[in-house]
Amino acid sequence: MSHAAAMTPTHLAPLPRDRSVGIGCIGAGFIMADCHLVAYRGAGLNPVAISAPRRAAAEEVAARHGIPIVHDDWRGVAEDPAVEVVDIAVPPDVQPGIIEEICALVERKEARVRGILAQKPLACDYSQGAEIVRRCREAGIRLVVNQNMRYDHAVRACGDLLARGVLGAPVLATIEMRAIPHWMPWQERQGWVTLRIMSIHHFDTFRGWFGSPRRVFTSVRSDPRTAEKFAHDDGICLSVLEYDSGLRCSSLEDVWAGPAREGAEADCFVRFRVEGTHGMALGTVGWPRYPEKSPSTLDWTTSLAEHGAGVWHRPRWEEAWFPDAFIGPMAELLRDLEGTSPAVATGEENLGTLALVDAAYLSAREHRAVELAEIVAASGA
Repeated sequence: MSHAAAMTPTHLAPLPRDRSVGIGCIGAGFIMADCHLVAYRGAGLNPVAISAPRRAAAEEVAARHGIPIVHDDWRGVAEDPAVEVVDIAVPPDVQPGIIEEICALVERKEARVRGILAQKPLACDYSQGAEIVRRCREAGIRLVVNQNMRYDHAVRACGDLLARGVLGAPVLATIEMRAIPHWMPWQERQGWVTLRIMSIHHFDTFRGWFGSPRRVFTSVRSDPRTAEKFAHDDGICLSVLEYDSGLRCSSLEDVWAGPAREGAEADCFVRFRVEGTHGMALGTVGWPRYPEKSPSTLDWTTSLAEHGAGVWHRPRWEEAWFPDAFIGPMAELLRDLEGTSPAVATGEENLGTLALVDAAYLSAREHRAVELAEIVAASGA
């Protein structure tokens, strides 16, 4: 390997050796049809069955992606003898009930599901998430959460730099998002806009890089555009995460992003910056340009001679978060089940992200910093 290749950070999630494991898909919306299944087919995985509340939608997605079996409902998918892993893409207030029932089916030996890939947020709050994790553990089901920003190529590469000490001890990290997401209809019945939908990605990225913080302070206001559709509090969000090491992280989710939909010129982006005692990394995440494929980028520099001190390193990749990074969580689950390597983004690990989101809501509501331990203690889990 050349010196330049050795300095290039790892950006791809490794694939499983066995790609024949039957995957059952529950849901046929955008995330499943345009992200999961595109990534799975590109990696040679094996989706074998699908269901959706509207059978016609499931049939259309099955035809598009070559899935042989369409079931009338999700139970048909879970009970299908060809299905060993279930991929769930439904709203978060529906997901916990499905997971609970799959656990019961497995315990009664009416299904042979060994693994579940659940969407983020795993549940509507920490307590509910802890119950889901407990039930999967009891049923012997490996649970992984589709926190897919962790597997964005620039985010993953930055994590590799941190893990190898190229940047030194982390000092300050920021994620700035100024973009207008496509909100889902189910958000109106929850009254959620940003913290559990967008901020959760950034919180989980910080946790993937650095672990859980001690506390968080979050300030929010409503998004003027979304406020015309339904009432909410968590539109535009600013958060500061405090670590015992002295590290500070900040995230900004500006889903207003100026009156770009009202006639002004748009300026939408996602950027991150990580500063350490020996180096610095600057990244962009390209999803605001979707459906145009816009690969994420990473520029980094270090003061360490063994890692190429004194210059900017600018590796570039063809992959983009949407849809390429969506292979990461499923590949991790399959590698865990085959015994190649343990999954990292497990349900158990994801409870830290749920606690951080709950703490952010409480912080915004009570205008104070909230420790994550307070959320865990209040849940009784």
